[in-house]
Amino acid sequence: MSKYNPKDIQILAQKVVEIVTATPEKGQHIGEIEQAMRELFQEVGQQSLQMLLEAKGQAQKRTLACECGGTLHYVAQRPATVITVFGRVRYKRAYYSGCGCGKGKAPLDDEYRLKPGAVTIGLANLLSLAGIQFSFEESCAWLKEFLLFEVSENTVRQETERMGELMTKMEAAWIAQSQREDWLQMRQGQNEPVPETLYCAIDAAKVRTEPRAKAGQPKEPHEDWRDVKCLVWFEAEEVPLALQTGRDRSKTARQEVPRRAVRKEYACDITDTTQFGELLWATGCQRQADRCARLVFLGDGAPWIWNLVQTHFPHAIQIVDWYHAEEHLENVARAAFATDVRQQETWLKNAKQALWEGRVEDVIRACQALADDCEEAAKNVSYFSNHAERMRYDRFRQQGLVISSGVIESGCKQIVTQRLKLPGAQWLVDGAIYTAKARAAWLSGRWQTLCQQRAALPLAI
Repeated sequence: MSKYNPKDIQILAQKVVEIVTATPEKGQHIGEIEQAMRELFQEVGQQSLQMLLEAKGQAQKRTLACECGGTLHYVAQRPATVITVFGRVRYKRAYYSGCGCGKGKAPLDDEYRLKPGAVTIGLANLLSLAGIQFSFEESCAWLKEFLLFEVSENTVRQETERMGELMTKMEAAWIAQSQREDWLQMRQGQNEPVPETLYCAIDAAKVRTEPRAKAGQPKEPHEDWRDVKCLVWFEAEEVPLALQTGRDRSKTARQEVPRRAVRKEYACDITDTTQFGELLWATGCQRQADRCARLVFLGDGAPWIWNLVQTHFPHAIQIVDWYHAEEHLENVARAAFATDVRQQETWLKNAKQALWEGRVEDVIRACQALADDCEEAAKNVSYFSNHAERMRYDRFRQQGLVISSGVIESGCKQIVTQRLKLPGAQWLVDGAIYTAKARAAWLSGRWQTLCQQRAALPLAI
């Protein structure tokens, strides 16, 4: 239901029809009519916004108090221009100066958080949303079709990174909060909902960044790839029969209940494992990970993942992603029986069945039997031995737990691959971090929170 007066809307709509039909060259078919209306609404928006700002920007007083404690005096109605969702809007507003500190002030700009020559908050939100979806260059072309005016690539980059900075500050506040004993204790008495079972999956994906100079040496032209560490907190629910995919049905056939991730929240950074561990702990506290009855971590065989889990959540259930473990068996089979496909298939079938049933010791013995003549098998003896307790898949299935980390692999693709690894992309580290964090915020459903924080900034820069 419209929040505006229907009669007012009807009057405006009739006027729009009159204007559009008065220019028949723009109304040959529906597409032209739609475009003509968009152009008209843009001009109406520009003029309406100008009128509103100028009406609000009239001088109400001859003098104002200055922040320094002195007095500002009314000078004139000075012009300014801002870039809005309707394009450039030029307006006049009361301007004050004359204080001994040398500073001037336009009360309207402060009230609406405007900065002459810069974009408004509403436009900034749209620019940053485009910037997390497309390359900054492509964003400009897309925005021109959408907004009917051009914005610069640099402006899109700045606004996108500003959102990432806000997400970084939010996470820094969480980290500081999560390290306070009084805050952690206070939460114990609160009635916030705590999930019965909470999952976290961790992984990393590489992004190409500007080369780092080695200590004492000039920067050399080469590619420098950095790990974007990613995590996702989520809960799981059974997939309804009507929505099950072929993979889901195959899980049912092998007595695994198909589940999907819900209430997903992502976090990411380019940093060392210690600092990423602080982010892991802080975001976990936001999701009540330290209070839930059953906490489950999923990952591949990377030691840094399990070291972090053991440090921050030592009582959590740890599960190596089933498909990663299965892939290791496939590598052994291919290497050990490269010339005998039938023997390869037989060994792999038996090994997978043993792994599926949680008989990791049988898998280790099967690899040991091949280790003398196969380096891949010897390597995987250690792999399965080190992760034996993380591969009790029979037990995990009986407990109704998710055993695959596909949700974080998808997250890495959406955050890193689809945005940061576009053809030819090479990033400054801060730019990569801020863009990734902004995109993670969008995927986590935190975008409106960032927009509200953006609107609360002293000035829309």
